[in-house]
Amino acid sequence: MSALRWLKLPIWLAELATSAKSFRDNPIIGSETLNRHGLHVFRKKLACGLADWRRRRLAKLISPEEVKQFDENGFILKQNLLSDDEFAAVRRELYSYSGDMREMTQGNTVTRRVLLDPRTLKQMPHVKRLLRSEHWKGLMRYVTSYDMEPVYYIQVILTHLDNKPDDPQTVLHMDAFHPSMKAWFFMDEVEPHKGPFTYVPGSHRADAPRLEWEKQKSMTVGKGDDRLAARGSLRIQPEELEALGLPPAVPLAVPGNSLVVGDTVGFHARGRSSEPSVRVELWAYARRNPYLPWLGLDIFSLPFIRGRQVRLFWWYLDLRYRLTGHGRPWAPVHRSSITEPVSEPGQAASRMASAGQA
Repeated sequence: MSALRWLKLPIWLAELATSAKSFRDNPIIGSETLNRHGLHVFRKKLACGLADWRRRRLAKLISPEEVKQFDENGFILKQNLLSDDEFAAVRRELYSYSGDMREMTQGNTVTRRVLLDPRTLKQMPHVKRLLRSEHWKGLMRYVTSYDMEPVYYIQVILTHLDNKPDDPQTVLHMDAFHPSMKAWFFMDEVEPHKGPFTYVPGSHRADAPRLEWEKQKSMTVGKGDDRLAARGSLRIQPEELEALGLPPAVPLAVPGNSLVVGDTVGFHARGRSSEPSVRVELWAYARRNPYLPWLGLDIFSLPFIRGRQVRLFWWYLDLRYRLTGHGRPWAPVHRSSITEPVSEPGQAASRMASAGQA
């Protein structure tokens, strides 16, 4: 082992007790020998067991029917979440936004995000009231398995750009080896042929077939050609699901005013769109060290920090990009509306090329 690798060894060892997931970047996590003897399976079983324990303590935040729906499926679907008047007000505030945003291009799809931090929410009182409502917070916290504040965005998905290859997010995958939460509150009807969110019901469970499948993957994936899988976001093909005792993926083609809150340890994907489409949603994300035996104590949920950590992170990425020309997957842009088309062929892709992510 080289001197540099010896210096990194304490860091690699410490990462075993965190959410670190890359089989490629950490040779201990990606060790074929250690994973043959159960390292990956042990980390996953412990993380999922602790998440189940935390959720039992948080179950009082939501209804028994919602707990049952999550246990069966790995996600909670709530249609007609808001009254017609309140939903119209939330939708109007999201669609009225113009200004600074971030964009990332993957294949033929642009994902556009507006951070909903205290600065932005000052102009969106109805959105702010929704995010602070007890039912909404209960759903987020239960699926996250922590009493913590998610990060919120306006998210817009624009598909079929420049005849490029498929978006890699259309392949069934798990975000990480451990439970985490993402949520989508759709502003318009999501039609079946326009890229609906897709989930394999029951695939959030760490049962024996799933653990064996992940064990086999963990021994070789770090040396494979799939960059996303090698970094811990394992991919699965539809024909593999039956052997794991899982049903086919279900596309959640739902009307506007529908909320999906899902555990992204389950297999999910962005459905393929057969024609150009635009999807607008209020999007939430929460991921934390999976091995913490407590519910709260989340510094980023404090009122004077909440939502601001992302702007600090973006500031760091922008500074690093100015100094090195690399390391900024989310390019800053200014748009007159959240659904403004990418105006020039290849424009979004060229932004990503300049950011080292094309």
